[in-house]
Amino acid sequence: MTTTTGNFNISARDGRARRGTLRTAHGEVQTPTFMPVGTHATVKACSPDEVAQTGAEVLLCNFYHLSLRPGIDLIQELGGLHRFMGWSGSILTDSGGYQLVSLGDLVDLDDAGVTFRSPYDGATIQLTPGGVVEGQLRLGSDVIMALDQPVPYGTPTELAEVATRRTHLWAERCRQVDTGSSLLFGIVQGGFEPRARALSAEVIAGLGFDGIALGGLVLGEPPPVRHLAIDACVEHLPEQLPRYVMGLGTDIDLLQAIARGIDLFDCVLPTRLARTGTALTDRGRISLRQSRFRGDARPLEDGCGCPACSTFSRAYLRHLYGAGEILGHRLISLHNLCHLGRLMSEVRQAIEESRLQALVARRQHLLGEGPLA
Repeated sequence: MTTTTGNFNISARDGRARRGTLRTAHGEVQTPTFMPVGTHATVKACSPDEVAQTGAEVLLCNFYHLSLRPGIDLIQELGGLHRFMGWSGSILTDSGGYQLVSLGDLVDLDDAGVTFRSPYDGATIQLTPGGVVEGQLRLGSDVIMALDQPVPYGTPTELAEVATRRTHLWAERCRQVDTGSSLLFGIVQGGFEPRARALSAEVIAGLGFDGIALGGLVLGEPPPVRHLAIDACVEHLPEQLPRYVMGLGTDIDLLQAIARGIDLFDCVLPTRLARTGTALTDRGRISLRQSRFRGDARPLEDGCGCPACSTFSRAYLRHLYGAGEILGHRLISLHNLCHLGRLMSEVRQAIEESRLQALVARRQHLLGEGPLA
């Protein structure tokens, strides 16, 4: 059964999983999809054309970091974020909510908004819910995220309740800004209690956003806790809106979330692992730091058509990593991004053919066999 509402079309279902198309001002995004992270308006060590060739149709950039360097005014003067970074596809900008956790010692916040102290020079930047939306509009973002307050796993219930109430207040203020052709996504919080998550999902779903993100996850919680939180939210989210889990990036985590009805994901994992000489494969991770790959003439993964696997050996990639050569980082990053792009393509086809469960089982079996020898 096909569901078409506004900017999101669901063309196929397999259980709770959905195959869809998200339309933005810069084109169509096929879902489920993984968004490479370009925090500072670049996916680390990769050109925009290279990233597009991995199958990516939408990138995530960070409003908070771009506000500090080079500044929203400059990016707007130079034609907006797409022109500034040379990316013709869609762009989703994070509001800076995650930095409330990652930069906790540099943050002061109340119901009015947030004051950050820059980790670069100590200067202060003040963000209000409406100002965050307006700033993302000035960047030219296709998908704008509301300002929220996540909390890490283990936060006392009373503090999580305060953060969730504030997230709802900020969401209401974000909705007061006219975003034109840009899509505005609200963010569910609620800590890690399923009931609190469900209540937050009901509140955010009732505010008329163009999409819903499940924030505050992948912050130290065990996977079973995350799964319960996702299930609790999905039950109360509109079927016709795209759903986004922020910060999720391993194969199994992605597959399990997709099977629960999630459409969009982002994570720094592919490029962060590449900086440690680690490659993703269907059978797990390969750490090229290991001496056993010193003379290995095979590609990272047979059948992979990425720039690393189509030309170079594991031995050469290990040499590049050991020598500190940036080419090694570039090649392993592109391989990892291709790996996730290929996984998303396989998932979309599996949903269309009603065989997602078999794909998940096969991937779990391959990963259980361990990394390639």
